[in-house]
Amino acid sequence: MAGGTGRREKSSQSSILGSRIAAAIVFGVTAACIFVFFFPHGFFSTENRPLSNSNLQVPNLLFVDFYLLGESTEKLNMLKSENMRLSNKNIELNKQVRELNEKLQLAEQEKQQLIASQKAGPFGTVKALRTNPCVVPDETINPRLAKLLSKVAVRKELIVALANSNVRPMLEIWFTSIKKAGIPNYLVVALDSEILEFCKSNDVPVYKRDPDENIDSVAKTEESHKISALKFRILREFLHLGYSILLSDVDVVYLQNPFDHLYRDSDVESMSDGHNNMTAYGFNDVFDEPAMGWSRYAHTMRIWVYNSGFFYIRPTLPSIELLDRVAEELARDEGAWDQAVFNEVLFFPSRPGYVGLHASKRTMDMYLFMNSKVLFKTVRKDEGLRKLKPVVVHLNYHPDKVPRMKGVFEFYVDGKKDALESFTDGSEGPWER
Repeated sequence: MAGGTGRREKSSQSSILGSRIAAAIVFGVTAACIFVFFFPHGFFSTENRPLSNSNLQVPNLLFVDFYLLGESTEKLNMLKSENMRLSNKNIELNKQVRELNEKLQLAEQEKQQLIASQKAGPFGTVKALRTNPCVVPDETINPRLAKLLSKVAVRKELIVALANSNVRPMLEIWFTSIKKAGIPNYLVVALDSEILEFCKSNDVPVYKRDPDENIDSVAKTEESHKISALKFRILREFLHLGYSILLSDVDVVYLQNPFDHLYRDSDVESMSDGHNNMTAYGFNDVFDEPAMGWSRYAHTMRIWVYNSGFFYIRPTLPSIELLDRVAEELARDEGAWDQAVFNEVLFFPSRPGYVGLHASKRTMDMYLFMNSKVLFKTVRKDEGLRKLKPVVVHLNYHPDKVPRMKGVFEFYVDGKKDALESFTDGSEGPWER
């Protein structure tokens, strides 16, 4: 009996404990449901907080994309506006630089005028100002060319030649003679892509201008005088950048460095087409008109023209004015010969209705800077003159240029004494004008 009573008490206690656990579970589940119902986002909900990068939720991603896109567009517009502002400022600065350069040029001219304004000295001691001041360089007109010239030029001087593919054989002899003479400062202005690549392949300094419709149309022609006329427009940039230029046609053979034989005391220093002292350097020519009786004789001053295919020009205002005037006249009259116009502008004085060019000039030594008439008509026939070594020989008087250039090179460089004997004195064939 006693054992049975103990088992019933244990069974009753177990039943009560199980009922309590079941009640606790039911209470917990019920409480949880009520909590979820009233507080679906928990006690620390972010639903009503401001949007920030630290609490972004998946449902808000679309809104955030539009927000960031708007922000990027606004920044892009700001950058575009700033770029436009800087571009306008750069244009304004370039304008101010040009104006300052012009003021510096005027100041330099006034300075030279003040220097020139002085008392005259004793008899026989007075010397006029012969060398005009150089212009203030302006690299903004062509930064690419300015950078190239700074590498090629020596003491701001260099030889410059224009060439297209029609003169390629002459050009090859031209730069071969320059290299042989040890001249470092020279440049070819290529008028077409073929010459550009030809020069590069032969390690020849070369420059090709930016496309220019007016110049490019002429650059393709085979007419040498039209090509020659281009140089006055193209050379202007070189002078504007502050460089002295020895302009050279490609039918020139170089035997010495020409920069060792220049005076640099004038705006223009040019080779002459003259063939003796009188024609090259000037003479008093008497014109006779018997019908005038006592006054039948009229004295005239004459000089043979300067060669527009070989001259040294300094970066002065008269020099730039010379190029401008010649280029303008050649543009107005397409049939004009550039050498004739070049000399007319350089020599014709002021007169009623015309203001002449005030440029100083010097004639080069005709035996150092030799034209082909002097060589074939005189020098090669004179044993004394044959021993002289010219600085250059310009084959300007003869149309068979390539064989004569080769003959000059063989005679003076290779020492072949009979290299010039097979050629005639004058020209055989049409003279292109």
